[in-house]
Amino acid sequence: MNTTTAVPLVAVDIGNSRVKLGLFESAGQRPLPEPAKILDIGPGPEELPRIAAWLPEHDVTRLAWWIGSVQREVSGRLVAWLQSQSATRITMIASSDLPLTISMPKPDRVGIDRLLDAVAVNQLRAAGQPAIIVNLGTAIKVDVVDEQGAFVGGAIMPGIATSARAMHEFTDLLPLIEMGRLDEPPAPLGKDTVGAMKAGLYWGAVGGVRELVERLSRGFKASPRMFLSGGAAPSVAPLLGDNVQYVPHLTLAGIALTAAR
Repeated sequence: MNTTTAVPLVAVDIGNSRVKLGLFESAGQRPLPEPAKILDIGPGPEELPRIAAWLPEHDVTRLAWWIGSVQREVSGRLVAWLQSQSATRITMIASSDLPLTISMPKPDRVGIDRLLDAVAVNQLRAAGQPAIIVNLGTAIKVDVVDEQGAFVGGAIMPGIATSARAMHEFTDLLPLIEMGRLDEPPAPLGKDTVGAMKAGLYWGAVGGVRELVERLSRGFKASPRMFLSGGAAPSVAPLLGDNVQYVPHLTLAGIALTAAR
C-alpha cells in the first residue's frame, strides 16, 4: 500500500447521529494510523464552525478531506461548508475506492462505515485468520472478514441508545433514558422501571452480539479474532471473552488507510 499520500489529512466519519473527525499527521503508521486529534460533533449546521476552531494551526484549504458517510444530507452540508471555506481537496469515499475485496452482490449498497472498519481490521488480524467486527453505535453492526481479508457480510440491529428512544416513543409510560455513556454495565436485575429498562437494553444487546458472534464463527477452521469499536464498546468488550480487541477509532483509521493506498 502506498503511504506517501499528502498529509496532514482529515478523516471524517459521518454517521446518523454524530460526525467524527480525525486529523492524521501521518497515514503510514503501523499497525494502524493514529489521529493526532479528534473532534466529535453533532450533525446540525450550527456545529460546522467548530471544525475551523478545532484546527487553528492548519489552513483548511491545504488539508485533504476524506469523507465516509452514511448520511447524505449531513455530508452534503459539510461539503458545501468546506467549499465555502475554499477547500478543494475533498473526497467522498465510495466502495470502489477501498483497498478491500467486497464479496457482496451490491458493494455500493453496503454502509461505507462497515467497509472502512474492514479495511482497518485487515491491518490488525493475523494472516489467514478471519475476523468479526462489532461496531456499537446508533446501530450495532456485526460483520465478518474471511481468511483472505474479504468483507463477506454481517448483521445489523438497533443500537442501545436507539432502542431506548424507540421504547420511549412507542409506549405511553416508559421514560426516555440516557444510554449514551456506558462506563459501567447496569445490574441485570432492575429494581425500578428505569433499572429494568437499562438491564434489558444493555444485556439484551450484549446477548444479541454474543449469539451473532457464535453463529457467524461457525464454518471457519480458525477461531475468528473479534474487534470492537463504537461508543458502547469499552464496557462491552470485557464481556465477550479474551479473543477481543477494542479499537477506539477504527472507522477513522480505515479512512486514513484508504487515503494512503
